[in-house]
Amino acid sequence: MKTYDYIAIGGGSAGIASANRAAEYGAKALIIEEEAVGGTCVNVGCVPKKISWIAATTKHTIDTYSSEMGLDAEVKQVDYQTLKKNRDAYIDRVHHSYFSGFESRGTAFVSGHATFVDNHTIEVNGETYTAPHIAIVAGGRPFLPDDIEGIELAETSNDFFQWETLPQRVVIVGAGYVGTELAGVLNHLGVEVTMVVRDAEVLTSFDQDFRERMGEQLRQSGIQVATQHTVKAIRQNDDHTLTVMYREGGEVTADRVIMAVGRIPNTDRLGLENTDVLLDKRGFVKVDDYFHTSVEGVYAFGDIIGRTQLTPVAIKAGRTLSDTLFNGQPPFKMNDDVIPTVMFTEPPIGKIGLTEAQAIDRYGNDQVKVYKNTFTAMQTALGDHREPVLMKLITQGADEKIVGLWAMGVGVDEMIQGFAVAIQMGATKADFDRTVAIHPTGSEELVTMR
Repeated sequence: MKTYDYIAIGGGSAGIASANRAAEYGAKALIIEEEAVGGTCVNVGCVPKKISWIAATTKHTIDTYSSEMGLDAEVKQVDYQTLKKNRDAYIDRVHHSYFSGFESRGTAFVSGHATFVDNHTIEVNGETYTAPHIAIVAGGRPFLPDDIEGIELAETSNDFFQWETLPQRVVIVGAGYVGTELAGVLNHLGVEVTMVVRDAEVLTSFDQDFRERMGEQLRQSGIQVATQHTVKAIRQNDDHTLTVMYREGGEVTADRVIMAVGRIPNTDRLGLENTDVLLDKRGFVKVDDYFHTSVEGVYAFGDIIGRTQLTPVAIKAGRTLSDTLFNGQPPFKMNDDVIPTVMFTEPPIGKIGLTEAQAIDRYGNDQVKVYKNTFTAMQTALGDHREPVLMKLITQGADEKIVGLWAMGVGVDEMIQGFAVAIQMGATKADFDRTVAIHPTGSEELVTMR
């Protein structure tokens, strides 16, 4: 049996961040990963998605705004194979950088499937490993519902990044982060997109104003949005196209179907039945506020715990846990109320904190004041294709502490990180008002709202 100080079961963002930090403090650290290093984010998530989004938005900008700016530019075709080749090459460079980082820090890496033998013993490739500190960070995978006839004909976001060519028509089932982002990317790359949405609106976890605005934007961009529809069956036609049939009646035909209806944890593959680690009813690992499981010395964070499923959250949790375990720093408690995030749609949406409805529910209607503004993005203001920007501040109490910041428009993906620092520090509306604006920018609207 091989002994380590710290073992991370999973070589995604969570495992890499925590094991490398442990190794930097002198701990003997091991990462176990059965698939490509980097996990969901690097291989089939935020990294290839962002590259695809950049390509799509570049094409959209040239197609829509170049003539208005007096630029003689045209995208004659999309060479998707070149985009994929260069995207894959970039990811390969990221893989190499990870292994260079492991070598420089002394972090061990084992490729293989990890299975718990008992609370602190793990088997991989016939070898056993143990450590007083073990992190379960094996992530999750796209969910495929088993009540849809022909579900085996559908694909997931994981499959999307393996496509060598673009289809003419795609149906995307689901309207959360993944579904909405992929719909925008494919639409701007020239694919006919239909979104099948179970609810009355897209992005049901978002602030109401932004749900409505994004629904409008999707439709204006040419995406068909079938709200309050669910899929009954998927059937393959003689010409190899696929027909999606709705439970409510009606159907739509496409070349490919992507299911984007949520993710499930990889807890069913780890031998956790051989341990005392507790799971919730959805199969996610139960943890306390400091990512401790029901077993002393066993931790879990990242997608496998079912909380905020964002790469930076997993990285923060992993590094701060190692800070505590191997450098004597006090335990870190994540404040989920001030986590910033961006959805890479067209235009992007950035958010920090609560929705208006959440703030009212928590503090009461008389304790919440909302500031909101809409205007046209300067990048789109020269012609007829004007793109609106929507910004919103949600404040609480007499001192108007900011508990929610929402923005949708060109450039918001790069503007809200600094506002997240301010909100983390307890900024009020008066603090924003005292800040000198940078003109002419979109971000100035957040410090000049009345």
